Amino acid sequence: MSSYTATADHPSSFSPSSSSSERDARQINADSTVDPGNIALGVIIGRSSEFFDFFVYGIASVLVFPQFFFPFTDRLTGTLLSFAVFSLAFLARPVGTVVFTAIDRAYGRGTKLVAALLVLGGSTASMAFLPGYNEIGHWAIALLIVFRLGQGFALGGAWDGLASLLALNAPPHRRGWYAMMPQLGAPIGFIFAAGLFAYFHSAISQADFLEWGWRFPFFVAFAINVVALFARLRLVASTEFGALLDRAELVPVRTVDLVKNHGVDLLIGTFTPLASFAMFHLVTIFSLSWVTLTTDHDISSFLLVELVGAIVGTGTIVLSGLLADKIGRRGQLTVSAVLIAIFSIIAPVLLSFGARGLDAFVIIGFALLGLSFGQAAGAVASRFGKVYRYSGAALTSNMAWLIGAGFAPLVALGLATSFGVAYVGMYLLSGAVCTMGAIAFSRKLDTMDD
Repeated sequence: MSSYTATADHPSSFSPSSSSSERDARQINADSTVDPGNIALGVIIGRSSEFFDFFVYGIASVLVFPQFFFPFTDRLTGTLLSFAVFSLAFLARPVGTVVFTAIDRAYGRGTKLVAALLVLGGSTASMAFLPGYNEIGHWAIALLIVFRLGQGFALGGAWDGLASLLALNAPPHRRGWYAMMPQLGAPIGFIFAAGLFAYFHSAISQADFLEWGWRFPFFVAFAINVVALFARLRLVASTEFGALLDRAELVPVRTVDLVKNHGVDLLIGTFTPLASFAMFHLVTIFSLSWVTLTTDHDISSFLLVELVGAIVGTGTIVLSGLLADKIGRRGQLTVSAVLIAIFSIIAPVLLSFGARGLDAFVIIGFALLGLSFGQAAGAVASRFGKVYRYSGAALTSNMAWLIGAGFAPLVALGLATSFGVAYVGMYLLSGAVCTMGAIAFSRKLDTMDD
């Protein structure tokens, strides 16, 4: 059992996050090493599985759930109700972070990770078996809400510290490059989710798609989670991970201690990535709903356009790593926020320009999203010292998702249909302003050891 000295950076209330079984596993793997490349692969696999789960739900919340769970109202209102349920997961994420941090402290990170991913995969797979409103009435909506909350609660606890492990193992001159690697999971997860839905939506009739075709991606999500779980547990049981734990660098801390010692950093870290997070669901979920409700654009074709956009976003995420290493993370995030602010002026024009305008909105939006999103996680983690990095990055990230992305489809669709698409641009601009304001207050983005 590791021990810690009670100092300002290592309070005596902290406890090691290694259970006896985890320490035994590290003894077994003591002769093996995990280099940054292997860590990066594990991080990407883990993040891809999480984003796949959420994007499968997000796409279904546009194409399926309005008719399946809310057939008693018109399509627009049904979509807004579907987006309201969509947002519940983001409310549950910070709660999950707090609860699973306590589990981590008591039973170890491996136990926490297994429990969180089983709940995440189980909640997602369970949605595939749900009957619709026409079968069991409001109980169908209630069950959807329960499983959606389960998704968010579990994802709040799925933080494994591997991104921090990757950052701490990165060469000093390549920190921006390694910081962008976990972010690749988002477009990869979306590519698989959009591809599956595009295939089923085009290969079978609309009636069959609404009856059973939409369920298959939810089954796939559970299988992907199992693969990702083993990939992540292998790294959690690595010698390097154990060594970092023993040096008290990736230890879960009590939430009250985190808030007491890093309250300002939590606040700044929450608002730093908002430009990226506001854009995140506008180019994926909102744009799909806008096409479905206001145009005759073929849905399968538009999903393929979004898939191409995700590929473009993957490229700009990689570019963000190169830029961050050359001009610093502060400069890179500032440039990205300014570009998103400019795009917020152009976006309403594109949204009003028909099918081609929507395609351009998606492709350009994904490009800017990748440039900004690529360094969002690094910006969040850099606010905290080593002891607080693990818990601080987890809670801050989930708070940022809640404020920046959780209600984005609901708010954007509500504003666009009630007041016009110009208000979508204003909503996106507010995220860019928050990011630039947070960066202006920050003094550590370029100097923290990440």
